[in-house]
Order: sequence, then C-alpha cells, then structure tokens
Amino acid sequence: MKGRPIEYSDAELFWIHDNHTRPRREAHAEFVDLWERPDVSLTNFNSLCKRKGWMTGRTGCFEKGQEPPNKGRKGHCAPGSEKGWFKKGERRGRAVKLYKPIGTERISKDGYIERKIHDDMPLQSRWRAVHLIRWEEAHGALPEGHCLKCLDGDKSNTAPENWEAIPRALLPRLSGGRWYRGYDELEPEVRQMALATAKLDHAARKQKRRRKS
Repeated sequence: MKGRPIEYSDAELFWIHDNHTRPRREAHAEFVDLWERPDVSLTNFNSLCKRKGWMTGRTGCFEKGQEPPNKGRKGHCAPGSEKGWFKKGERRGRAVKLYKPIGTERISKDGYIERKIHDDMPLQSRWRAVHLIRWEEAHGALPEGHCLKCLDGDKSNTAPENWEAIPRALLPRLSGGRWYRGYDELEPEVRQMALATAKLDHAARKQKRRRKS
C-alpha cells in the first residue's frame, strides 16, 4: 500500500546484501521467487539498496581497456529494420522540398549571386559566389590575402572585368567612414580615382611599416 513501509526479515536483508553487486533486475527477480515476495517491486528493491548504501559498484560506463560486447559485429540490428534505413543520397520529408540541384543560383543576403557546386559536406561549401567562379576561370586562383572588389557597384554583374583582386587590408579604405565616402556611394566617374588613391595610401603605409621594422 502506498505510504506503508515494506518490512524485511533479517534473513532477507542478509540475502539482499550478499547479492547487492549483481545486476539489480536479476537479483530482484531471484529474491521475489526465492522468498515469495511479490509485494516487493523492482523500485522497492532499488530504493532499499540505495538507502542502505548497497551499490552495485557499476557506473554504466566502459572501463579502460574493456571491449564492448558488439565489437567486430556488423549490422547488429533487428531483422527487417533495414527497410527503414536511409540510403546514401536519399532525401525524405522537408529535405525533398528544400533541396536545390547542383547549378542552382540564388541571391545571398549581401546581394551576391551564388551557385550550388556540390551536395557534399560541409554545408557552407555547397554554394560559391558566381563572380569568384568566373574570375578564377579567367585569371586563376585568387592570391592569398586578397578579395574581389566590384568596380561598377552592381554585384549582379559577374563579368570578370567588373571585378578586381585587391588586398583585404584595402577594404576599410573603400568602405568610407573616417577616410571618405564609401567606394560604392561615389559617382561612377570618380570611383577609379578613389581606388587608385586607396591603393597608393595602402602601399605608402606598408612601406613605412617596413622601414620601422
């Protein structure tokens, strides 16, 4: 009855203590059968052992050097369960609706045109800027430490001649702020001059740092 303590004889307690290191479910089943105690549930049995401090000594973790029982076994699953397994490249549910085939193009949040180039991992590498793809087709790999700058301000214009490889350190000088209006906000006829000025300033500062070092 709920709330009523379960009583155990000294002999029963001695037996439980003597068997407390065995798996609880196994020891409980034998206890109930041996002592004819159907009133003692597995929960009651566990609670008694915990109150007495009679722990099994097992943590549930593999010990160092212990081999798992299924080591070397392949396909250890319930017969017929393979029918529900995902097959390589298979998509189901929402993944089918969201899937975009290789070659699909989209507009990024920054306004650049991106193209899907593969379905492999990682996810971030599946899409690549089209202007970068076309520029590398025309000029080869982008130099280390460089990025592409859109010359006419139209990011959808992916023609290689509309993009120029510049040092990444040059970007702050073209974004405006403390130096001047941002490159993209300038009138088309003065953009080339602004870019040349930024390059000259960057080169001068770079040369100055070399002299100091």
